[in-house]
Amino acid sequence: MATEKMGIKIETNPDETKLTSLGVRSWPKWEGPPSTFPWTFTSNETCYLLKGKVTVTPDGYNDFVEIGSGDLVVFPKGMKCTWEISEAVDKHYNCE
Repeated sequence: MATEKMGIKIETNPDETKLTSLGVRSWPKWEGPPSTFPWTFTSNETCYLLKGKVTVTPDGYNDFVEIGSGDLVVFPKGMKCTWEISEAVDKHYNCE
């Protein structure tokens, strides 16, 4: 089931058929240790978290989104936010 909050779309545990149709396993990978940093998405980004836990707080909001292992997430181009990685992240990502 997909949800959307503050422009961030999250689908928890999408089935393998969907991941295969998107080509997720062929996307580049990124790994990040526990840390906090500002980030701006310069293009639409879809990512699939293999492991880890992140709290994303978009600029201008007093709310946040938590994402973790098994989440397929779409961030919109132009979003400025703060990433707080509480558990090391390993993810596939695709920028459009």
